[in-house]
Amino acid sequence: MSKYTRPIAGGLAAASIAALCALPFIGTSAQAARATSTPHSTSPSTSHSKHVLLISIDGMHQSDLDRYVAAHPKSTLAGLTRGGRQYTNALTSNPSDSDPGGTALMTGGNPKSTGVYYDVEYSHKVDEAGAACTPGHPATGGDVVYDSPDDALPGVPDLSTGAAHAFPSFDENGSIYGPNGADSNPALIMNLKNDASSFDRTTFPIDPATCKNIMPWDYLGDNSIFQVAHAAGLRTAWSDKHAVYLSFNGPGSQGKSIDDFFGPEIDSQAVMPNGKPYPQDDDWAHIDAATKQYDGYKVQAMLNEIDGLDHSGKDHVGTPAIFGMNFQTVSVAQKIPSTSANLVPDGHGGYTTSAPQPGGYQFVNAKLVPGPVLSSAFDSVDAELGRMVAEIAKKGLTNSTTIIVTAKHGQSPQNPTKLVTVPDGPIVDAINAEWAKTHPGKTLVVAGTNDDLWQSYLSDNSQAAGNFVKNYLWNHTAKGVDINKKPVTVQHSGLTRIWAGDQAARFFGVPVGNGRYPDVFGKVQEGIVYAKPTKLAEHGGMNTGDRHVLMVVSGPGIRPQVVHAPVETTQVAPTILALLGLDPHSLRAVRVEGTRVLPGAVAR
Repeated sequence: MSKYTRPIAGGLAAASIAALCALPFIGTSAQAARATSTPHSTSPSTSHSKHVLLISIDGMHQSDLDRYVAAHPKSTLAGLTRGGRQYTNALTSNPSDSDPGGTALMTGGNPKSTGVYYDVEYSHKVDEAGAACTPGHPATGGDVVYDSPDDALPGVPDLSTGAAHAFPSFDENGSIYGPNGADSNPALIMNLKNDASSFDRTTFPIDPATCKNIMPWDYLGDNSIFQVAHAAGLRTAWSDKHAVYLSFNGPGSQGKSIDDFFGPEIDSQAVMPNGKPYPQDDDWAHIDAATKQYDGYKVQAMLNEIDGLDHSGKDHVGTPAIFGMNFQTVSVAQKIPSTSANLVPDGHGGYTTSAPQPGGYQFVNAKLVPGPVLSSAFDSVDAELGRMVAEIAKKGLTNSTTIIVTAKHGQSPQNPTKLVTVPDGPIVDAINAEWAKTHPGKTLVVAGTNDDLWQSYLSDNSQAAGNFVKNYLWNHTAKGVDINKKPVTVQHSGLTRIWAGDQAARFFGVPVGNGRYPDVFGKVQEGIVYAKPTKLAEHGGMNTGDRHVLMVVSGPGIRPQVVHAPVETTQVAPTILALLGLDPHSLRAVRVEGTRVLPGAVAR
């Protein structure tokens, strides 16, 4: 992920887990438009569920599901697919980044109504975090960063050397070091409680009207399913990779509509189950064996919640009406060129990691199939899903629980021979240098995040300035490298189409000058990833690999069927409410965008 936003005042605050190694290893196998959240009951006969379990297998395509079910007809995924309704043409939000993708699932909205375009974006309608502010003055523009650096607790030294380290820790008791230089009681991670106090709010953008930092949930333009359910007296829970996804609480919620949020930080130091650092000494998102372990803690939270406990397993609170988690294991396996797939117990309380193997997809007999790490990732996720399904049955909840399996985003490219990684820094520098020739001392491109799409926010957001950037991008080549690290020159800076100024506003369906959409937005040629040559794929863009994901709904009263008609992941939100007997029109996005319940997903 290439991000060229300006530094946040005060630098990167740190976040999360030296403590993610507690349980036995399980990895086998506002500046927002306020909207009413008052629910309106629908006829009880339309609802067959008291609980909805939502699972996002980040990165998983429909083609992955087809392949896996065919090869593993007795798998959990195969059982859910055969016994439920499968939507074979489901598309994510656009952009397809984790933040807008997850927000779409929770609100029913695209950036048009949510106002969320990326996890790291910019707005012309806010002030920069840390900037001097006078209430009511015109906005000066600033970065909008709702990502892992916003966590409040301090960073940790390198667990291998004790030297300064980029990875944060998140042990709520603040005791991250034991006699071995790592947390001596890593089980504490299951006690993690995320709320407004989890953040260093000084890293958040400032509302110029009040001069107060905008909390993540108040930046949303739409209310969420958690607000509607919470207002109806139903219990809610969610587990995700960043604490900042407390944003799913929705505007005006004060971060309290999700009763039980569990967000262990994936960008923190990875530690093996015995409290020792991984040999690679990296975070949880760059070693797939560690990612399986990390996902295992969230799975344990789901099992506890199925049992009627809170995520820690301590308090009896009742099984939530809405709960769920995201899996990271597949996404990491798709992106990393080589990684260890598994932890191997040494029989003496310690662990080693399996030999590194290729990540991503590969060609076997001229067919594109998952490589060894990705195959192992699919098996692991399926096994973990199986544990949840079995626990639901054990607790007698099968006839009252609907399971929805989808993905916030896909990943592109799937075909490794199409990969070309292009550093975007030189492109941005060249644009700014060309602009400065006629605008001395002026920097034009001030922010943007480019993964496998192009987004630029400009200091001058006039149409003329947007056209300048668009024309520069289109009329210049860019240099990158292919999968074999051989130099490649790409045309049009790696793009196939570019929208600038009012064109970008029309693309997203928002008023010109609303301040949140990128001033310049581009679709990449398939295979282009703006990054160093250290990854095989990315997400965020609008090519097929980015957006075409699995969608399965399985539960009581749902007639098994394969639906080939196009649907979108935004439709999950109103579907969840309808399944629970709540009015989908309680969601602002449903009213603004016309988002519909998934066809046939609610028995009548």
